[in-house]
Amino acid sequence: MTLKIGLMVGMEWSWPPAFIEEVSKRDAGVTAEYVKIGGTKMSEPAEYAVIIDRISHEVPYYRSYLKNAMLQGTHVVNNPFMWTADDKFFGASLVTKLGIASPKTVALPNKEYIPGIDHEKSLRNLQFPMPWEELIAYIGGFPCVLKDAHGGGWKEVYICHNYEDLWRSYDQSGLLTMVLQEFIRWDNYIRCMCLGQEDVLVMKYDPGARRYMHHDLSPELYDRIVSDCLKLVRAFGYDMNTAEWAIRDGVPYAIDFMNPAPDMDVNSLGYEFHRWCVEHMADMCIRLAKEPRPQVAELRWSSLF
Repeated sequence: MTLKIGLMVGMEWSWPPAFIEEVSKRDAGVTAEYVKIGGTKMSEPAEYAVIIDRISHEVPYYRSYLKNAMLQGTHVVNNPFMWTADDKFFGASLVTKLGIASPKTVALPNKEYIPGIDHEKSLRNLQFPMPWEELIAYIGGFPCVLKDAHGGGWKEVYICHNYEDLWRSYDQSGLLTMVLQEFIRWDNYIRCMCLGQEDVLVMKYDPGARRYMHHDLSPELYDRIVSDCLKLVRAFGYDMNTAEWAIRDGVPYAIDFMNPAPDMDVNSLGYEFHRWCVEHMADMCIRLAKEPRPQVAELRWSSLF
C-alpha cells in the first residue's frame, strides 16, 4: 500500500511543489499531495500517514481537522496541540528551565479587552497602575523589546528606547498579549532551521535585511548552538522550527525560537539552503510515514529537567 503525505499550505509557492517532486522521485512507496477537505465528521479516519501543517495558525478549521487527524494516528508536523498552547512567555520560561540562555522576559496584561469585560468587575485580579519601573529594571533597562506573545514574522515587534516609546507601542497593542524583553546587543546573529528533532542547518542571518549567509562560528560555538536547538525542539515536540540566536560575548541567547511554520521560500533562503529544506523535509516525512512515532506520548517536559 502506498503511504501518503499531505501538505496544508497558504500562499507560499516555491517549497511545496519542490517537496512533492522530491518525494515522488525517491520512489520509496510514499507519495505527497495537497490536502483537500471540506467538512470533517467527528472521529473521521485520516487518509494520510503524515500531514505537514504550514497554515493552520491562520485558518482555525484546519487546526480542528489536524487535531482529529492526529487522534486517528496521523503524524502532524507540527503537533497541533502544542502549537495551540505555545506562546513566547511560556517559551522563555521553558528554555530557562532547560538551561539555555535567553533574554529576561515579562508577560504584560492586555491593553484592551473584548466588549464583555467589565474593567471594574472582571479585572479585579490585576494590579493597577502597572509597576513599569520595576519591570524595566528587571529586564535591564532601555532599550527593550515589546512584542506579541503569540506573533511571528517580525509583526508587532517594537524596539523601545524610553518610556514614551514603550507606552506608545503598548497603547496600540489592542487585544494582543504582549511580552517585554531584554534587548541583547549582539555581536553575531544566527538563524537555524531545525527538522525532525535531529537535523539543524546553521545560517548567519541579517535580521534587518532578512538575508542568509554561511555562518562564521567557531567549532565550539557551533556545537553549542546545535545542541541548544535540539534541546528546544525536543522539548516543544516540533519537527519543523527555526531558532534565532543573538550572540553576545560568546554566549548565544535564544531570541526567537517558536516558529512552527518557518519560511522555506527560495527567494528568502537562496537556492542552497532552500534545497536543504526540501531534501531534509522529504527524508523526515518519508521516515515518519514508514516508521510512525506516536505523538500522544509527547509533551512530557518534566523528564527533560
